[in-house]
Amino acid sequence: MSKTDKIVLSASRRTDIPAFYLNWFMERIEKGSFPVVNPYNRVTKTIDASSSHVHTIVFWSKNFSPFLQSGTGHRLLRKGYHLFFNFTVNSECQLLEPAIPRLEERIGQLAQLCDEFSPETVNWRFDPICFYRDKNGVFGNNLSDFEFIAQNASRVGITRCVTSFADDYAKIKRRTASLWQNHENAPLLVDPGREKKIDILTRMERVLQPKGICLLTCCEKELMVALPRPTTISENACIPGKRLQKMFQGTPVTKKDPGQRSKKGCRCTQSVDIGSYDSHPCFHNCRFCYANPAMDTKTTFPPSGSVEQTNG
Repeated sequence: MSKTDKIVLSASRRTDIPAFYLNWFMERIEKGSFPVVNPYNRVTKTIDASSSHVHTIVFWSKNFSPFLQSGTGHRLLRKGYHLFFNFTVNSECQLLEPAIPRLEERIGQLAQLCDEFSPETVNWRFDPICFYRDKNGVFGNNLSDFEFIAQNASRVGITRCVTSFADDYAKIKRRTASLWQNHENAPLLVDPGREKKIDILTRMERVLQPKGICLLTCCEKELMVALPRPTTISENACIPGKRLQKMFQGTPVTKKDPGQRSKKGCRCTQSVDIGSYDSHPCFHNCRFCYANPAMDTKTTFPPSGSVEQTNG
């Protein structure tokens, strides 16, 4: 990073700021800085958040309703920030994602984001693909609405779909076991195997190609190597410094981020994530979440200064 490069703010890989912490986020923007705690060594740094220092803010969310209803995006544009959006729109499956808005509402949000900020600024994430069995031994997956979502995404100008397969971390297994012990149904993730995954990706590619949407993978290097050739599927940068530079001009950081899972195929460029696993639990309570959803922290409502989710 040169002295003339501007940083990219990631808001956030660690929680859903547009859905739950928008007031806090805008308060910090007004104050001109974010305190950022390194989750590994607990060292706190103060990040200059002025538009003279920040090139682009990359928002990640499963519910952009509070963001859109509040006009936050246009306020940020007037302040001189560029905006980019990673919007996860998965099939409707309350067993996996019990506290997100209905699919029709999320598709409406996708259309509004594209209308107000341009489809070029929006990545549709169908992520992660989950195979599972429930407490009663019934097997399932979350691919049922993929083609329906793709049709609607194409209509509003989306050209990129980002996907990956769920990783079954130890904490997810512990979470499922705890829910089962408390007599709650929850998905136990199942690995469908490499050949099945490759078949799914190629089927998704066939659905998306006629709609003008490219399929991109997030941290699936082993699958990318094994895909039959030729293929239009490629690896994605969810923080795309070079794309941001092309779209918005200026000098965002374009150097590859060594702190991400580059060995797994992550192509993200450097950014500063201003979310916190500890201070910002996510209230979507997705069963496959690798972060700290509110159900793990026993937090039952968003803290003061947040924006509550509005379900349809």
